[in-house]
Amino acid sequence: MTTALGATARPSGVLQDTANVFVRELRPVLRDPFSLVFSLMQPLVFLAFFGPLLSGMTGLPLADSLQWFVPGIIVMIALFGTAMTGSNLLFEIQGGSHERMLVAPVARSALMVGRALKEMVPLVVQAVVITGVASLLGFRPDLPGMVVGLLILGVFGLGLGALSYALAIAARERDWMFWTVQQGLIFPLMILSGMLLPLDTAPRWMEVLSAVNPLTYMVDAERALFNGAFGDPAVWQGAVAAALLAALGLTVGVRTMRHSI
Repeated sequence: MTTALGATARPSGVLQDTANVFVRELRPVLRDPFSLVFSLMQPLVFLAFFGPLLSGMTGLPLADSLQWFVPGIIVMIALFGTAMTGSNLLFEIQGGSHERMLVAPVARSALMVGRALKEMVPLVVQAVVITGVASLLGFRPDLPGMVVGLLILGVFGLGLGALSYALAIAARERDWMFWTVQQGLIFPLMILSGMLLPLDTAPRWMEVLSAVNPLTYMVDAERALFNGAFGDPAVWQGAVAAALLAALGLTVGVRTMRHSI
């Protein structure tokens, strides 16, 4: 009886359920903001070391290199943040709290979407901080483009977070499988997107893999938007890539949630 209620009852609607899950997931971050500060260490290190390195490789001034490099760092933050959505779920599954949530009168899709949306808050905060620090070094973002870019990243992160959530459920009895698949995919996707270094001189096989990597289109779109190039074809291509990934992620995630018990 309880399981049936949790699977079907939605007294406050899916949107309200999603908002409730979002607030629930956000509370630990607000209670422990140090974790958010600590998560800034990696992008700051990349900014401090890869930025000057890229400038030396290309012969461009640091400010010009940052116009290319910083948007990639923002995408990297979104990639790592949303891909980790499933890891938190694994801990809840192991502790038994996830099963209690499943039998609650909450739409199962809201459990997934609320978690994924929560990752957008750290993304925005980190993006603002990284942009502010880079501005001290000469980076000049287009503010309207930055807003649109973060919205597109939010859609992308929703899909990626949903896929991470589904992977955690599929690997709930073998958590090593989650980390193997995640780490086995996240770094190749990052490198093949041209996020950190340009792929202009890459081997042909890398160019082919880059062309089918959805992250490539996200990186190109963010670079265009952060530089105010709204008319660049990379913008709509990135938006389409984000929408397709969100549709795929939500479809797989919701189906996995419905069959999780």
